[in-house]
Amino acid sequence: MTALAHEVSPAADDSPVPDLDEVLWQAWKSLELPEGYRAEIIEGSIEVSPTGRRRHAVLISRLRRALDAHMEGGELVPHQDANVVYRRKSWIPDIFVAPVDLDEIPDEEGLGVDAAGVAVIIEIVSPGRTNEQRDRIRKRREYARAGIPLYVLVDDHDGDGAVVLLTSPNPKKAIYTDEHRVPYGTDAVLPEGPAKGFVIGEDITRS
Repeated sequence: MTALAHEVSPAADDSPVPDLDEVLWQAWKSLELPEGYRAEIIEGSIEVSPTGRRRHAVLISRLRRALDAHMEGGELVPHQDANVVYRRKSWIPDIFVAPVDLDEIPDEEGLGVDAAGVAVIIEIVSPGRTNEQRDRIRKRREYARAGIPLYVLVDDHDGDGAVVLLTSPNPKKAIYTDEHRVPYGTDAVLPEGPAKGFVIGEDITRS
């Protein structure tokens, strides 16, 4: 559900943070949510959503374990359950790849981590039109604005299921200029970054 909403342009620019963003930021910081809910600031709205269903948790767990093994010994690792902050926006990705010690990339107010230090974001798309649009459209634009190098969607609801790999962000246009969609049943291989070569295949996406 949406706690506060305001229509904004999907285009990005380098102008100062507008007053609305500051109002939303202060409102977001003051929220006291019941257990099992989280709040994010996405394109001019504070969006409150419950924790995911069992399938959501299963996919996150499989991805996290496999990524930990793939990236073992590296300087960047997968993380969960933290605010990724960019210009008075805050998101809680299902998984993000960042330095082992998140204290290396704090945001200005110490509420989360700076998006500039995040190399990969993975979202598990939840069922329902609003959830699907959030991950496929609104968060896609937000992550492109922030310059996140690689955004991965694991989407049970795209046909018979698909993994979408988005690279080459254009922050000014809020788009990813390179998109590769891989249907379930075919290995999706991360093409770049600290998790390069990591495979999202049937061992992860199986029901």
